[in-house]
Amino acid sequence: MTDSQFNDEALMARKKNFSGYVFCPFCGGKLEQKILDHRARLQCSSSSCDFIYYHNPIPAAGALVIDNGRILMVKRAAPPKVDWWCFPAGFMEWDEHPSQTAIREIKEETGLDIRLESLFEIYSGNDDPRTNALLILYLATVTGGELNPGDDASEAVFFDFDHVPDKIAFISHRQALADYRNRYLKPAK
Repeated sequence: MTDSQFNDEALMARKKNFSGYVFCPFCGGKLEQKILDHRARLQCSSSSCDFIYYHNPIPAAGALVIDNGRILMVKRAAPPKVDWWCFPAGFMEWDEHPSQTAIREIKEETGLDIRLESLFEIYSGNDDPRTNALLILYLATVTGGELNPGDDASEAVFFDFDHVPDKIAFISHRQALADYRNRYLKPAK
């Protein structure tokens, strides 16, 4: 699928409307919007079912992989934002810890094996038309593998911080770059 076939506007509208959910996944009854816990939520209309749909963000994880003062980025091969750059990251699987997700995603998207050094930061991302994400980013170093883009990355490149591409796909990734610069690349006084 290309970005031209990926309708960001329609997906954002759907996402804001409880991701388009209409029926209860347990009993098939119609979901009705109600105010619960001071928020608009969907609740099953069936009196014999107590299902409530909580429209929560999806956890994702990745890493800022730093090597010789350069940062690893991948060019997106899948929508949204095809040909835009981002950190290797992705959505958590049901049975994964965020650290496992980060290690797996870096391997899938770049071919590299990494060691997580520390938690870097947690970001809330709401500019992806598919869903809102809770992005957990680690700091990492390369321990092996061979740099080779894969999965949904068309390129994987280490950039000098002065030459990071302008087209960064997501606000949370732009914020992470700024945070890294502020914490680790401050000019000497």
